[in-house]
Amino acid sequence: MHDVGIRQEVVDRVIARRGRLHLFDHLEPSRTAFVVIDMQNTFLKPGAPVEVPRGRDIVPNINRLAAALRRLGVSVIWMTHANSSVNGASDWSNFFDHFVADDVRRRTIEGLEPGADGQQIWPDLIVEPGDVRMFKNRYSALISGSSSLERLLRSQGLDTLLIAGTKTNVCCESTGRDAMMLDFKTVMLSDCCAALSDEEHQASLETFIQQFGDVMTADEALAALAT
Repeated sequence: MHDVGIRQEVVDRVIARRGRLHLFDHLEPSRTAFVVIDMQNTFLKPGAPVEVPRGRDIVPNINRLAAALRRLGVSVIWMTHANSSVNGASDWSNFFDHFVADDVRRRTIEGLEPGADGQQIWPDLIVEPGDVRMFKNRYSALISGSSSLERLLRSQGLDTLLIAGTKTNVCCESTGRDAMMLDFKTVMLSDCCAALSDEEHQASLETFIQQFGDVMTADEALAALAT
């Protein structure tokens, strides 16, 4: 797990700007969703083409938090990434054609094919029958056309998101940014997210708490839900 926190200079800047560090003293369980992003084999399996090793470190925290949230009546949503392909061409051509080399492209497309092993949730994670499972086909689960997450949230009267998963600075942050701009209360869970390095993880959280939402640990989020 990442052994870094938000720097004091950033904390001081946030407090000077809005008079407090945390945006939300209370979160309503019945209006909250725990969205776990991309905790699947393509990103967690050793040797996978887009492996995030520290993603495996946050599995116990996610399991512990999910269990506590279910008891509070919070919706648990497992969001995995999938891209369909035809004759080796992906439905996200701009990314696969320009951002990854040929061998990585082939392996990643194969791993993210709907139903493929890479698209399966990491086996050490505990998924309960009452949880929701969805897929997205872009970094953000809330950009238009990526998934049906927004429709689900609106239909169930959910206006608060707790975000966990990997990578902190890519899919988690992208989803969190879009959530804020769609008027959802948004919290990034610092000890339930993972990036490729401490520096990337920290930079993402510092940007997020200044402009897009709150940053809490799992225990801080539970305390806000219980207040």
